Amino acid sequence: MQRISREVVVDPSETTRRAPCEEIQAYLLGALHDASLNKKKRYRFTQKGTEWLTFLQKLFQELGYKSWIYRERNREVYTLETLAKFLDFRFDPLTLVTNAEKAAYIRGFFDAEGGVPRNVKAGFYIQLVQKDRTKIEKLVRMLSTLDISTGKIHNPSERVDPDYWRVYVRAKSHKNFASKIGSAHPIKGKILQTRVMI
Repeated sequence: MQRISREVVVDPSETTRRAPCEEIQAYLLGALHDASLNKKKRYRFTQKGTEWLTFLQKLFQELGYKSWIYRERNREVYTLETLAKFLDFRFDPLTLVTNAEKAAYIRGFFDAEGGVPRNVKAGFYIQLVQKDRTKIEKLVRMLSTLDISTGKIHNPSERVDPDYWRVYVRAKSHKNFASKIGSAHPIKGKILQTRVMI
């Protein structure tokens, strides 16, 4: 999986592409949190740009699945669609066995539903968010097995959205998160590499 040192920075997208099939599937199952199901068979990933979608398309191709990217009509967003049969919204990440698979799943989840500050002047944080509290609880357990500690799972504003859950990676675990989990997302990956000194 991704390894970063002071001398060499390994591109996590390259690392993920060279990973075994189980790790690629784990990454895509984590990334599925940014997707929806169309007509009960097509999984749809939507983004403002195409760079991350193109990366996902290469991963699906690596596993032997077709996918296609198109621009939404009358919208400034792009969609990747696939019929990949292994994708499943009900997948339980606690069934993943190896640390590499766990890290790949969390990386996919972070690339889909995680956050870091884009403003370089803002205090640095790493957050994971989700409507399903149980999924966040499972992520916290998985991160713990990788020696990455988190704060409390909380709802930022019950008035705005009572079903929206967030957890932060503790500052002392930022380096561990960057080196063990990392990011293949074109924006989040660059921010992690530049803001977290390893």
